Amino acid sequence: MSALIELFESRIASLSPTRASVEDESARHAGHAGNNGGGHLRATIVSPAFGGKNTMTRHRMVYALVNDLMPHRIHALSLTTLTPDEAQQRADLA
Repeated sequence: MSALIELFESRIASLSPTRASVEDESARHAGHAGNNGGGHLRATIVSPAFGGKNTMTRHRMVYALVNDLMPHRIHALSLTTLTPDEAQQRADLA
């Protein structure tokens, strides 16, 4: 596990995720325009903290926890944010 993933996971711990899957996709994006060397992460976070909140609010919750890492440590972040009930309904997460 990369240090960037460990750092990201430690930051989102306050959301009490029941599941957090984080992939470092940085190697796929090396050298593209605008990348200042920061990592590219794709994360699926399942948390009861997302209950009753729309997607934008959920993403803002995550960004608030990692904002200081952007754009230098994290260049790009792709998020899927779900409640435990939503995750149970997703066949790709079973």
